[in-house]
Amino acid sequence: MRHTDLYIAAAHSKGRGVFATTAIPTDTVIEIAPVIIMTAEDRLLLDKTLLHDYIFEWQPDGAQMCCMALGWVPIYNHSYASSCEYFMNYEEQTISIKTMREIAAGEELTINYNGDWNDEQKVWFDVVG
Repeated sequence: MRHTDLYIAAAHSKGRGVFATTAIPTDTVIEIAPVIIMTAEDRLLLDKTLLHDYIFEWQPDGAQMCCMALGWVPIYNHSYASSCEYFMNYEEQTISIKTMREIAAGEELTINYNGDWNDEQKVWFDVVG
C-alpha cells in the first residue's frame, strides 16, 4: 500500500527522493511495504555491494538479520529531523512509513536511518573515520 499523493523525483545532491503532491496530515501511514529477510551471513555479502546503502536492520528477538524493503521505502532519504518514521512488523514482514508532522505539498519526505525519527546519532555515511 502506498499513499496516492506521493511521487519520486530528483532530490538535489541526494539522488532521488519521495515527495508529496498535496499536503498530508500528521500520523498518516503513507506506505506499507513487504520485505525480503536475509541472514547475518547474507549481510556480510551485501555490505560489499551498493545494496548496503538500502538495507535495514531486522532484529526480531535480538536476531542479527537484515532486510530489503520493497516498494518505495529504499528511496526515502535520511534526515536527523525527519518528517516520517518507519516501523517494522516482524509478524507480517513489512515496513510501514508514517508522517510525524504535517507534510506540505511539494515537500520531500524523509526518514531517520537510525530508526527513531529524531535520533541524532551519526549514521554510517556521516561517521568520520
